[in-house]
Amino acid sequence: MPDIRVIDSRPAEAGRAIRRRRECESCGHRFTSYERVEPQLMVRKRNGRLEAFSATKLATGLSAALADRPVSGSDVEALVVDLEDTMRATGVRQVTSEEIGRLVLERLKNLDEVAYLRFASVYKGFQDAADFEKEMAELESAE
Repeated sequence: MPDIRVIDSRPAEAGRAIRRRRECESCGHRFTSYERVEPQLMVRKRNGRLEAFSATKLATGLSAALADRPVSGSDVEALVVDLEDTMRATGVRQVTSEEIGRLVLERLKNLDEVAYLRFASVYKGFQDAADFEKEMAELESAE
């Protein structure tokens, strides 16, 4: 990788970014880069704790619900990206774990009913078989 040096730095976009003029020391090519702070999406957990959103954590939960189901890893990845884009599109920087759970359930309902029930059992805290039966009845009535 060629060595690139910064020739000039200055604030841009009313202070929301840094404009850097750079030069490749090998060939002399100059270019401009912009550095912007991307606001971190935060999640308010059920216990009130606030933590940074983790796409990896969401993918792990989805993968567990979709284990042994006919859904590929790339589908899980696309689902995570879609969910994160949906949350970021609202413009808010903080979401609750309940909101994330609802969004996941909406998508799983259309993707795979077994995965939906698996995820719902954890998200909604199923206690016994009656909870599964009730959820399955709701699923069937929604069709």
